[in-house]
Amino acid sequence: MTDDLAWETTDTRIDYSCPGFDIRMDDVRLPDGTETDFHYVDEPAAVVVLPFTPDGDIVAIDEWRQAVGRTNRGLPAGGTEEDDSDYAAAAHRELTEETGYEADTMDPLVTVEPANGIANSVHHYFVARGCEPGADQHLDFNESIRPTTVAYDDLRQSVLAGDVRDARTVLGVLYYELAGE
Repeated sequence: MTDDLAWETTDTRIDYSCPGFDIRMDDVRLPDGTETDFHYVDEPAAVVVLPFTPDGDIVAIDEWRQAVGRTNRGLPAGGTEEDDSDYAAAAHRELTEETGYEADTMDPLVTVEPANGIANSVHHYFVARGCEPGADQHLDFNESIRPTTVAYDDLRQSVLAGDVRDARTVLGVLYYELAGE
């Protein structure tokens, strides 16, 4: 079956590259035959972790976000490496790098395309259990992160009140609630 809404990509190239993502431009032909171009953020898959301590608290992070000019409370998350095919292993790595916590288990929660109108991003969400401190943080050069623990109900209430504005965190908590975990 053909998709009569599909665009045909006739050429593609990177217009701008920086650490973490590229800006890609595709030359495309629309279904009506019109030829144009389309720019989008091109980035590797990412993992997002909802990490529970043995006591049921969440290992959250407070991180400076330059684009919005403030510190945001969020979940540990990060891009995958080029050779990452095991997203659970990438989630374990990101949790430890950003927080110093290690998880006993890492279970898939959901996979989403958070901004597919402007980016090819794919986020793989995981629920980690048995998270305890066990390593040093290993932050990237451009990360300003402070790990903290918070009661899950407090994080959920902060999401519902609009106090947590990080979309990855909002989506992770709300999906966890909807899934009835």
